Amino acid sequence: MQHFLQSVYDLIVETSTNLPADVRRAIRNAQSLEDKGTRAALSLSTIAQNIEMAETNVSPICQDTGMPTFIIHCPVGADQITMKRQIREAVAQATKDSKLRTNSVDSLTGANTGDNLGPGTPVIHFEQWERDDIEVKLILKGGGCENKNIQYSLPAEIPGLGKAGRDLDGIRKCVMHSVYQAQGQGCSAGVIGVGIGGDRTTGYELAKHQLFRSLDDVNPNEDLRKLEDYVMENANKLGIGTMGFGGQVTLLGCKVGVMNRLPASFFVSVAYNCWAYRRQGVVLNAQTGEIQDWVYERGSDQPMNETAQPVAAAEASQPEAAAAAPDAGGERREIVLQTPISEEQIRQLKVGDVVIINGMMHTGRDALHKYLMDHDSPVDLNGAAIYHCGPVMSQDQAGNWTVRAAGPTTSIREEPYQGDIIKKFGIRAVIGKGGMGPKTLAALKEHGGVYLNAIGGAAQYYARCFKKVEGVDFMEFGIPEAMWHLQTEGFAAIVTMDSHGNSLHADVEKNSLQKLEQFKEPVFA
Repeated sequence: MQHFLQSVYDLIVETSTNLPADVRRAIRNAQSLEDKGTRAALSLSTIAQNIEMAETNVSPICQDTGMPTFIIHCPVGADQITMKRQIREAVAQATKDSKLRTNSVDSLTGANTGDNLGPGTPVIHFEQWERDDIEVKLILKGGGCENKNIQYSLPAEIPGLGKAGRDLDGIRKCVMHSVYQAQGQGCSAGVIGVGIGGDRTTGYELAKHQLFRSLDDVNPNEDLRKLEDYVMENANKLGIGTMGFGGQVTLLGCKVGVMNRLPASFFVSVAYNCWAYRRQGVVLNAQTGEIQDWVYERGSDQPMNETAQPVAAAEASQPEAAAAAPDAGGERREIVLQTPISEEQIRQLKVGDVVIINGMMHTGRDALHKYLMDHDSPVDLNGAAIYHCGPVMSQDQAGNWTVRAAGPTTSIREEPYQGDIIKKFGIRAVIGKGGMGPKTLAALKEHGGVYLNAIGGAAQYYARCFKKVEGVDFMEFGIPEAMWHLQTEGFAAIVTMDSHGNSLHADVEKNSLQKLEQFKEPVFA
């Protein structure tokens, strides 16, 4: 199969850079359901623009290209050893070409392999079938949404919903709670795969396999079809919305599968996937390895949203709509800030303001935050903006770096560190997605800082805001975890935690819990 390696490489590039048509249709539908000018609508507009930019630039939709997971169906006699070796070669080449981020990290040392290869990465599953051709499917599921996977063992007491028994209503409560607990941290609006039964391992595997189904399909099991329909109708009543900003659409899809279990065990496993629902597949000629067909309808050339605008531009051009929007809380403002930022400027901001940042910005994730707790910073962070981001970077022959993809990572992981680091270094703006907790909120109030929520997954939209890479520290942490120093222009994000003790994330979580409680009563007889 002389073309197998190239075909797998093409599959990786397509999956990373071009959302399939069924996902695009779901996002367009979500746009039509949101009130014009709300935070959710403006976020979806940015998402739509990002999808188009990724396709046009042939660059990652989201900088977190996840754990590449392949499922290969092949005829009896196919050379699986050679196919596995060539899949690994294709992954390494795609990483070198900045189509995948360097995501394979030694669990004991924290060292990044730099090529996405290592024990357990990528994930490759082979299954034989009776057909003569080969099918290769790939899903790229990022760490932010992977962290919101959840498994329940029934019977159980479900927060907000009470007792969940070993029946369809108990399963229903688990699934509804799984959507609630994700909030905006999994880059909602999302898609969930649900696995009923199995053991702890196979239950999660079954759940992830559901994510390979088309969003347009119909479950052949009548009970599961009813459950999917129920979840889709009612999860969107929780009011979590895009990015957890509140809104009409929290879920883009729900797919449920079932398998037998042990008498003593009853697991309900949920695999949560972000809106950047990157999965694709190819059917290959078994003799040549050439692509014969694509498994999922490929992304269309039709614009996602002909009126798509950056979030700040949309705010500026629609002041009446923004002021009238249900989540606006009065007319919102657009404020331009130049780093370094003063405490006086920060104290004037409030939840709902759109902030445009110009000047120097520094990235920092898990490794850097841990390091800064006990060490000095290599640069002055007084008045600085720190961005929770692990970018995709490329370097030319002269040694110059370019940002290829740079959306926000989930901020809650830095909750144990962030408040102390704000106090220690005088950081004024923390940028990420999904919000942070009470310790960070208290530090923002005491020391004069704000949390800015960027649009999760919008890696191309934000990458264009970084005009120059001024330098980098801690490359020993690996490219995603290094501290990049970036000259920034026009970086737009929304204040969701301010210096006055207000948190949009806490408000949405409280309100959605109240709405979740209305689904306590039995539904399925």
